[in-house]
Amino acid sequence: MHDALTRLLAERDWLLADGATGTALFNMGLAAGEPAEMWNIDRPDAIQTLYRGAVDAGADLFLTNSFGGNASRLRLHGAQGRVAELNHAAAELAREVADTAPRKPLVAGSMGPTGEIMAPLGALSHNAAVEMFHQQADALKQGGADLLWVETISAVEEFRAAAEAAFLVDMPWCGTMSFDTAGRTMMGVAPAQLAALVEKLPNPPIAFGANCGLGASDLLRTVTALLASGNERPLVAKANAGIPHFEAGHVQYDGTPELMADYACLARDLGVRIIGGCCGTMPRHLRAMREALETRPRGDRPTLEMIADRLGGFSSGSDGADRGGTTSGRGRP
Repeated sequence: MHDALTRLLAERDWLLADGATGTALFNMGLAAGEPAEMWNIDRPDAIQTLYRGAVDAGADLFLTNSFGGNASRLRLHGAQGRVAELNHAAAELAREVADTAPRKPLVAGSMGPTGEIMAPLGALSHNAAVEMFHQQADALKQGGADLLWVETISAVEEFRAAAEAAFLVDMPWCGTMSFDTAGRTMMGVAPAQLAALVEKLPNPPIAFGANCGLGASDLLRTVTALLASGNERPLVAKANAGIPHFEAGHVQYDGTPELMADYACLARDLGVRIIGGCCGTMPRHLRAMREALETRPRGDRPTLEMIADRLGGFSSGSDGADRGGTTSGRGRP
C-alpha cells in the first residue's frame, strides 16, 4: 500500500470522484473547438475554480484538466510542442488546490484517448502511442499528480499503451473505458474483455471501470457486467448526468441532483468503490451524491430492473455480452 489511493481505499468503503470538466469550462466561456488545456496557461484562475468546485462539493479525488493533452490531439491546434507545459500546469494548479483543501483530496492526472485509430486497423503504432502517453504522464507526475487516470478509452490497444506509459513513469493508475454502443465501446470492446484485460497487464490499474457513455442506467448495467466477470479489483463508475440534448444551441444534460444521488447509492450498493460523474455533472450533483452516500443506508445489490426503475430504461437491449443478445430491464422507447 505504497500509493495514496490504495491506502485510502483500504480505509474507506467508497470514494467520491469529481464531475464534468468540459461542461463546467463551457459554462465559464470556453469556446466550442477551443482546447481546454490552453486554459491551464491562459486562464489558471478558471481552472482552479473548476478544481475547487469539485473539492468543495466533497470530492475525495479530482481529475486534472488534461484529458486532451496528448500530442495527437494538441496537433489539431498547432500545440503539439506544448504537451509538457500544458500537462505540468494542469497538475501543478491541481496540487495547489489539493494541498490547501481541508479534505486533502487526491490529484488524478487525466489522460484521454489520442483520437487516432491504432494498428492493425489504423496507422498509430503501439510505440508511438506509448510515447504520446509517456510524455503526458511524465509531465503530470512532475506537476504533482498523485496518480494517473486513463479515461474514455475505446480500444484494447490504446489501453495497453497507456498502461505501459504509467509503468515507464512508475505511477499508480486507474483506467476506464466508455461503453456507449449496445453495451460495448466504439471499438467493440465488451465489459468482460476489459475485466480480463486488466489482469493480463504487467502493471494492472488500482481500479478500473466505466465512464461517460450514455445515461447513468446504462453505465450501471456495464458495472453489473464487470461484476459478473468475477474480477475483484476495485471498480470505478463515472456516469453522465442524464441524457444529452440540444437547448439554445448548447448540449444540456437532463440528470437532476436527485437522480445522480440515486445513481451514486445504486453504484455503492453494487460494490463500486470510486463513484463520480462525467459529462453534465456539476458541483450541485456532487453535493447531492455525497450527502446521499453519507446518509442513506447501504441496500441490497440492485438488480437491472431496480436500476431501470430508479434511473430510467436502458438505451438498448444488449449489455455487450453478445452482439445481438438482450438483457433484462426496460429499454428506452
